[in-house]
Amino acid sequence: MIADFESHRRYLIGVAYRMLGTVAEAEDVVQEAYIRTRDAEAVAHPRAFLTRVVTRMSLDVLKSAHRQRMTYVGPWLPEPLHDISDFTGARTEEGLADDVSIGLLYALERLSPLERAAFMLHDVFGVGFADIAATLERSEAACRQLAARGRKAVRRDEAPPVRFQVTPDDERAFLQAFLEASLSGDVRALEALLTRDVTLHSDGGGKVSAALNVLEGRDRVLKFMVGIYQKFRQHTVVRVEFVRANGALSVLSHHTDGTCDLLTVETSDGRAKAIYFVRNPDKLKRFQDPYG
Repeated sequence: MIADFESHRRYLIGVAYRMLGTVAEAEDVVQEAYIRTRDAEAVAHPRAFLTRVVTRMSLDVLKSAHRQRMTYVGPWLPEPLHDISDFTGARTEEGLADDVSIGLLYALERLSPLERAAFMLHDVFGVGFADIAATLERSEAACRQLAARGRKAVRRDEAPPVRFQVTPDDERAFLQAFLEASLSGDVRALEALLTRDVTLHSDGGGKVSAALNVLEGRDRVLKFMVGIYQKFRQHTVVRVEFVRANGALSVLSHHTDGTCDLLTVETSDGRAKAIYFVRNPDKLKRFQDPYG
């Protein structure tokens, strides 16, 4: 019996969350892993053993999830984390925020389940390829290739967009300027805050209004941002607050109908490179205002 399962729970949820991209599924997988292993005989390395169990279970869930996401209405974005401190377990605490960023988790969706597992276990958690091979039931050479393909697909070898390589005050100032330019319809000011190849991803899940396709390029994103703020958000938003989600300072907007949405921006050279709008209420339950 693994008597200290609880001491590994948050780490295991971190593994499952990076595999699946949703908190609820990650928690369900870890709870099921607890049920399956609570009567198991003692093992020499419980964390490694439990990582293997949770990864295999996550792979099963992920295969089903991929089929469901094929019919998802509009772009699919990961469920945001309200507080990343609940999901420790990467090799360093400093790297944890980058390891759960919305952008990286979105990029992981391009991988096959096995590529995702190999990449995540090796590059995020520092698991050796011998253990990965045992987990995935593949040869070490095959696992190295899986991890390499995963690394290439998410462009980890290139300089990726970052949330902000600035102080928290500058981070807040950027988002404030971004919001003010959008709300006022100041096209020149907003244009100066966007890269030429900026992308916008809006996830409503068919439950609330959202862009049905990823918007690419400054002109398209500019028109969308100005249009949506001028036509809708100015009249429906009752309160805006800054919160930390997946390691990034983000904008949480509360609406008159009780819904909310979360805006996260990733930057490159001081400009918005990728914009993520999570609007699906199923993914924002942890952000809902109980008094709104």
